[in-house]
Amino acid sequence: MNILISTLNARFSHASLATRYLYANMEEIQSQAEICEFTIQQDTDEILTIVYEKNPKILLLGVYIWNINETTKLVRELKALMPELIIVIGGPEVSHEYDDTSIFNTADYLITGWGDISAYELCRDILAGNAPENKVITGLQPKLEHIKMPYDYYTDFDIQHRTVYVEASRGCPFKCEFCLSSLDKTAWTFPLDEFLAAMDRLYERGLRQFKFIDRTFNLKREFTVSILNFFLDKLAKNPEESLFLHFELVPDFLPDEIKDLILKFPEGSLQFEIGIQTLNPETQKLISRKTNLVKAKENISWLSKHTTVHLHVDLIAGLPAEDLEKFADGFNELWSWEPQEIQLGILKRLKGTPIARHTKEFDFKYSPEAPYSVYENKDMDFATMNQMKNAAKFWDLIANSGRFSQTLPLLFNEKAFETLWEISEYMVSKFKRTHSIPLDKLFAEVYVYLTEIKKLPLEEVRETMGQDFLRIGLQGWPRYLGDKPEGFEDRFKNRIPKTATPKRQQQHL
Repeated sequence: MNILISTLNARFSHASLATRYLYANMEEIQSQAEICEFTIQQDTDEILTIVYEKNPKILLLGVYIWNINETTKLVRELKALMPELIIVIGGPEVSHEYDDTSIFNTADYLITGWGDISAYELCRDILAGNAPENKVITGLQPKLEHIKMPYDYYTDFDIQHRTVYVEASRGCPFKCEFCLSSLDKTAWTFPLDEFLAAMDRLYERGLRQFKFIDRTFNLKREFTVSILNFFLDKLAKNPEESLFLHFELVPDFLPDEIKDLILKFPEGSLQFEIGIQTLNPETQKLISRKTNLVKAKENISWLSKHTTVHLHVDLIAGLPAEDLEKFADGFNELWSWEPQEIQLGILKRLKGTPIARHTKEFDFKYSPEAPYSVYENKDMDFATMNQMKNAAKFWDLIANSGRFSQTLPLLFNEKAFETLWEISEYMVSKFKRTHSIPLDKLFAEVYVYLTEIKKLPLEEVRETMGQDFLRIGLQGWPRYLGDKPEGFEDRFKNRIPKTATPKRQQQHL
């Protein structure tokens, strides 16, 4: 084995699509290559031992915002232990602004941009004794039909136990300045017949959760319709089998033909991730975000009221020309559209993104460490941004988690953001942190907030929170909820059926 293809995944449950692309396109030297994935939680010495025992000549490492720190440490230690090992890095985190980084200066080669074909060519030349002199290699961007699909290299274990990622297209035609996809000129689609044949093989092998990473899945109507019909056909032929599909959608383009197909999917089978990012027209213009908000509202409201699709809608705090009041207005407006989840994100200055052009005018200050989150700007100071991060954490724990779905109407009205701000301040004062909070203690503090801060009637709160407590199946009935329901112990044992729908999404149903 001469070539080790690797990355450090964020979690063990994630199966890397990129490593499988590299392996699939190794051509005649594929027999000399092997995929070996790690996680950022693993001890560096454990990874060193595995790589040392495999003793490859070349190590290919995918570098991302979530693993840059751990991968940098790994590369330094590998070079100290195995100086003869040729380390090749690539990926979005090292494709821009890399000159002064430790990982670039330690590695032997860097492939910027697309690596599907260029990684093979570099490994081929090195093994043939024709190693290139240039350390930086601009990745070749071939037509998608010239890239071999990687899906057969997901293992049976991956299919049964891990998140399997797929993509029907690459690129993005939009120019949102906070996003690396803004550097693409357009979007490209893989050959449809070949892609669907690969999906068919995954399905026949037992895959029931398909996570599409396409940036603009619904951009091309006929392409989208074909893929949705493919999965509807699977559901029709296998009605006893559940299915879960995740897509990222453009919010202001949802023609009737696609709507009609969406209505045919059963409850719990579809999740749409939708990037709104901001509802402030001035901010939209500054960041080159072109979204028809009237149409977006119409489509998201239709999806929330007339379908069983799980909606995960993104907002970003810290964008230029958006102070706390304007952000709150946008959050409350989005809340009125009734998505199941609002992902409250914090602006990050990703390397290579055009958002950097606003740094001076809006006095942006960013963390120099990944994930490069904004500290403050002239519209939101450091204290406000810190509280925003706390609010995002507790919104995720309470609203997005699905654990409090019956209780949410008691917590949040049309001024949802103002209430969230108050709740997050209260929770931080109680827990002194935003992580590692036991669920039973979170339930208890939500109860205290509703009864002592909002002063809602005890019986109303007990009845409503009791429904959520029973629904998610926490053990041990708490005294503050009153008398234990009859048959409580039996009710929580089989609380969530085994389906392809992930547990978090099931909790919203």
